[in-house]
Amino acid sequence: MSRYDRVSEALKREIGNIIHSELKDPRLGFITVTRVELTQDLRYAKVFFSVLGKEEEHKKSKEALDSALGFIRRLIAQRIRLRFVPEISFREDRSAEYSIRIQEALDEIKELNASGPSCDRGRGGEKRKEGRGEPKKSSRQHKE
Repeated sequence: MSRYDRVSEALKREIGNIIHSELKDPRLGFITVTRVELTQDLRYAKVFFSVLGKEEEHKKSKEALDSALGFIRRLIAQRIRLRFVPEISFREDRSAEYSIRIQEALDEIKELNASGPSCDRGRGGEKRKEGRGEPKKSSRQHKE
């Protein structure tokens, strides 16, 4: 595991702990730190987080995190031994919501296919004459 990976995992773990145990802001919703992206020189960190709830809770949580940036950075400096504590910026991670929407769409398609027309119909809706895997029979007669 490289230094980059170790530092990003340590930041992810510590920022998650700080948010859950140290911050007492009522604007904070149920937040999960999903990942941390660092620059190669480890001076800047993008912290991606997801929030359970509606759009209003996302905005309030983002505001609370942005207002607590200095406090979070100071605690990281005390807990993780680094030459430079990275500048932190918080970004919303909507990938979980996106994957849930995709899964719902796939389930809906599966449900429509199961209750819809038979699977052995062609594009035009007519029944296929050949079975699956059988070669198409030629209409030409072979002379011997």
